[in-house]
Amino acid sequence: MRVIVTGGAGFIGSALVRHLVSVKGYEVLNIDKLTYAGNEASLSVLRSNRSHRFMKADICDRTAMNEAFDTFAPDLVMHLAAESHVDRSITGADEFVQTNVVGTFTLLEAARMYWDTLPSERRKAFRFLHVSTDEVYGSLGNTGLFTEETPYDPSSPYSASKAASDHLAKAWARTYGMPILVSNCSNNYGPYHFPEKLIPLIILNALDGKSLPVYGKGTNVRDWLYVEDHARALDIIATRGRIGETYNVGGSNERRNIDVVKQVCLLMDSYSPKPFKHESLISYVTDRPGHDARYAIDATKLEKELGWSAKDNFDTGIEKTVKWYLENEWWWGPLRIGYTGSRLGLLTKSGDS
Repeated sequence: MRVIVTGGAGFIGSALVRHLVSVKGYEVLNIDKLTYAGNEASLSVLRSNRSHRFMKADICDRTAMNEAFDTFAPDLVMHLAAESHVDRSITGADEFVQTNVVGTFTLLEAARMYWDTLPSERRKAFRFLHVSTDEVYGSLGNTGLFTEETPYDPSSPYSASKAASDHLAKAWARTYGMPILVSNCSNNYGPYHFPEKLIPLIILNALDGKSLPVYGKGTNVRDWLYVEDHARALDIIATRGRIGETYNVGGSNERRNIDVVKQVCLLMDSYSPKPFKHESLISYVTDRPGHDARYAIDATKLEKELGWSAKDNFDTGIEKTVKWYLENEWWWGPLRIGYTGSRLGLLTKSGDS
């Protein structure tokens, strides 16, 4: 199996690439622009593996994408390349529209041109998986779950750009008959997660004895999915899912943000003790604009139809995650030089300095 993975130096992408190469034995062409969140160090275990090739390129570059398809001749495309941090999208939406919308369009067109030239058997076997987020569905109330039929209602520039890319993928399937599948996942966590995201930020700030910022009152609820479980799910969806279908991927681990932070604090008390309790570092900061109250995924379709289930619950996954960060400063240390954990996505009024 020959697979193109876009965004394969990012958090979820690198977990997927490691799974495809090391566990499944696939040949992978990893295409990544290497923005701030792309890190080749996340792929260091594959450095001498001939089944992994790396191509530094922007998915908005049609010439580069055509070259990738023509020279690698994939059987499968797994599209994860995206700008993904909500806070950054609030103050820099342009990059999100360019990468998530224009980039997806460019990749779809390159894939369509390639697919049209394949011999009939390879054309029939070809698959394109577009990987997205549960944030396209908007916000839930106190009850209920997102299903594959939930109407789209994005709240942020990030989720709006991902919703647009989902619609493009589905339109290319319906208009051109391309063998496309879409997945929407809940919040991922685990090793190699860029330090600006909640869980690694809290771990590393706690390690440094810095403030642990929590938006609003910390009551926003997320469904947490261990990244290696997600990687397995994506492989299953891409190779066994029904063409034209959407599959939701969730961990069934709903937690309030404040409870996630407190659980990390307890683990840090055990594994990196200080003269004080880490929970004392928690500070409540002004909430994010348009902050959705609750996300929760119903993954029944994926579980019953394709037989996937999460191996890690939040308790096992978060303990592994904390231990990984404590043991792998070689990976996150250089990243903290450029990003020290300061607040992102703050809006200022016209004329403010």
